[in-house]
Amino acid sequence: MCRHAAWLGAPRPLASLLRDPGNGLLRQSYAPRLQRCGAVNADGFGVGWYDAHRREPVRYRRSVPIWSDANLPGLAAIARSGCLMAAVRSASPGMPVEETATAPFTEGPWLLSHNGRVSRSALGPLIDGREPESACDSAWVAAAVFARLGRGAPLCEAVGEVVAGAGTADPGARLNLLVSDGDAVAATAWNETLFVHLGQGVLLASEPLDERPGWEPVPDRHLVLATPDGVRADPL
Repeated sequence: MCRHAAWLGAPRPLASLLRDPGNGLLRQSYAPRLQRCGAVNADGFGVGWYDAHRREPVRYRRSVPIWSDANLPGLAAIARSGCLMAAVRSASPGMPVEETATAPFTEGPWLLSHNGRVSRSALGPLIDGREPESACDSAWVAAAVFARLGRGAPLCEAVGEVVAGAGTADPGARLNLLVSDGDAVAATAWNETLFVHLGQGVLLASEPLDERPGWEPVPDRHLVLATPDGVRADPL
């Protein structure tokens, strides 16, 4: 169910997550190697990045396969940032295929992507009466995390509380999240694969984007915090 990736470090183009690497998200949209559920991620895609001239992130998302968007290659080559996020989607059964159901989700300074599935009943007590952007479970995850961030909770606390709470209520949930405020990226591994690569910055991805050495799997039920100072992983 979906593949996603994020970068924190020196500015680089969106293409570095999508088309440039041998196993970038474009390839993962039709030939993922480690995806546990689903074989094709053709139900939409989204990208997000931060620009020094505005507080809120810039986002572009569509409900079509990533390979069918003729405008994306040019955009991905030009859009550069020190903090990038991108996702390709495989909709869970019964979930809508629409732009509002496609990551990354955003509110204020935050970007969020969810790789997996979770019962909305497990998220109901966590969304604090908010109206999610879509009926999609990922939109409910976003609403729950944004509710906590909006109250001033630190990034790791907000993400960890939602993942642990929803994962406990729904034992079959898969809750891999990428959440950023532009200065840091919090990522979780919960019943799905997550890898990290360090080198002039931090790459986080559902599966390695290329064949370089240095990709390390994140242990299941762990939360990773990537900052300009380095990476820390803690159990959830």
